[in-house]
Order: sequence, then C-alpha cells, then structure tokens
Amino acid sequence: MTLQKKLRLLIADDHEVIRTGLKCLLADTGIQVVADVATAQAAVKYALENDVDVVLLDIRMPDGDGLTTLGRIKLDKPDLPILIMSNFDNPTYIARAVALGASGYLLKGCTLEEIIKAIETAAAGESLFTREILRRVSGSLATPRLATEFEVALTQRESEVLKQLALGLTNKEIAVALKISYETVKEHVQHILRKIGVTDRTQAAVWAVRNGLD
Repeated sequence: MTLQKKLRLLIADDHEVIRTGLKCLLADTGIQVVADVATAQAAVKYALENDVDVVLLDIRMPDGDGLTTLGRIKLDKPDLPILIMSNFDNPTYIARAVALGASGYLLKGCTLEEIIKAIETAAAGESLFTREILRRVSGSLATPRLATEFEVALTQRESEVLKQLALGLTNKEIAVALKISYETVKEHVQHILRKIGVTDRTQAAVWAVRNGLD
C-alpha cells in the first residue's frame, strides 16, 4: 500500500512562537512543514528555489509585508498556492490579496481544522475566497485600470502616500512613516482618490497594486 504524500508547506512569519506552534500542530497531519522563515526575503528565496505545495505568509514582516511577498513569488511561480495569514480583518488587505492572486486569507484566530482545510483546498488549486468575501471587495476589484489608458499625474509625495496606503496603513501611520502632519496626509489622500478616479482607500490600494505602485 502506497503512503499518501504529505503536502509540503512553507511558513513565513516573524514570530518564532507562531512558526513553532504551527509545526507542532501540523506534525501528525498530512501536511509537512518543509521550512519556516522569519523574513519576506527568506520566503521569496525559499519559495523560488525549492518545491513546495503551499506557502503560508504573515501579513507583516520586518523587511516587507506578506502581500508584496505574495506578488513577488507569483511573478516567477504564478501557479504556486499562497495563503495570507493575518491578525487584521482588513478589507484593504483582503482586496489586495485577491488582486495579487492569493488562494485565501486566514485570520490568526482560526482553528487548526480551518488551517488544515485551507492548506488542502489551496493545494488542490481551489480558492478559499467565498462569494461573501468577494462581494465585500468586488467594488474595489472593479476599479478601472486608468493608468493603462493615460498617465495619472501624481506628485512624488502623493505617490509616496499611495504606496503607504496600499500597505493598509491608516492616515496616522502614514503621517508617522513619512514624517508629515495628519492633516497633510488627509489632503493628499483626497487628491489621490480624485486623480485616479476611485471613491475609497481600498479601491486606491487595488489600483496601486494593478499599476505597480505598491
């Protein structure tokens, strides 16, 4: 009798406790953690240089966020199933994950059973994004690709603000990151939305992803 081959999983999370915990929880399942890394760079390197069945990416890591990492891996391995795991039930993150080709978006409070099912579903080439989830972000995903039709004249500062916004940062967090005032950020965000022809931050984030500005 031939033993069923275990699914090879790569875990990328900057918290050692999370990585170790997942390895222990998955030890007696049909999933083998072939590698666990703490940085975005290490995740990209391992995923591109080794055969894995599924990648589980944290949303935030010291040297880059999981969504940017997702996009980077997908450039070279578009068919590799990648799951995003996050503490944040953030519509912007979810919209970007969908736009970048993730197989699913898990919250860190989910159960072991849900994690296993998600990994198995992703490995089978199926999406975990339900109609309800897609409905939540459908308006964002329908954002026109305006930059393919004409050049949007964003200032350098507006481009910087948009890149931060695409990472899911709040206005206050953008203000701190760029060392400008909260009111200035609010003004830039309004200008950005008007210039690219969208109505909210999530649509702007997806627009940024689609036009290479994230």
